[in-house]
Amino acid sequence: MLGKLGYELVDIEYKTLYGEKHMIIYVAKDGGVSLDDCETVSNALDGPLDALDPTSGAPYCLDVSSPGLDRPFKTQRDFERNYGEAVEVKLYAPIDGCKDKLLVGTLVERNADCIVLSVDGEEKRINNSAAALVRPHVEF
Repeated sequence: MLGKLGYELVDIEYKTLYGEKHMIIYVAKDGGVSLDDCETVSNALDGPLDALDPTSGAPYCLDVSSPGLDRPFKTQRDFERNYGEAVEVKLYAPIDGCKDKLLVGTLVERNADCIVLSVDGEEKRINNSAAALVRPHVEF
């Protein structure tokens, strides 16, 4: 349904905020997500979610949001969308003689086995199981 509207479902969270249950729907779209986009998605999902009753009648607030600039990658599509962009990879433990558990480089590829980064002109292969977190590198 969201795809027909031009949006990609990125994630869904169901949690308690400020003492109330919230279902947070994260969507992405080429060019970014505006407040009007969030309203469009909320209106499109309101009826189907009421019919589906995912909380078995428990009340909740429906929130629609963009994933944010520094949101961790969760899907293969997240990686593909960021090929050629600066990313940071937080590691469970240092690898290949690196002293730090953080690598920053240009995302070249991600496949079933590894993440490939270009770091200072050198290609680094990081096993998927070694990466605790991958997200866009944002400089302020």
